[in-house]
Amino acid sequence: MKELILVIAKALVDHPDDVRVGVKDDDRSTIYELSVHPEDVGKVIGKQGRIAKAMRTVVTSASVKSNKRVIVDIIS
Repeated sequence: MKELILVIAKALVDHPDDVRVGVKDDDRSTIYELSVHPEDVGKVIGKQGRIAKAMRTVVTSASVKSNKRVIVDIIS
């Protein structure tokens, strides 16, 4: 899942070397913290959050087999 988020995010930004994904895992959920260059935050979020929502939908769909809730947080 982490690799999926990295591939999507790196394709969207101008500074792909600054893309980082942190993982926090507990019993019921997995939180992926996507960190990008401050100039690229808008590109990852998109107009009215459409790109962020699409990314979350793809990640959620890819994680259906695991019985955990998956959350993608975007931080700068």
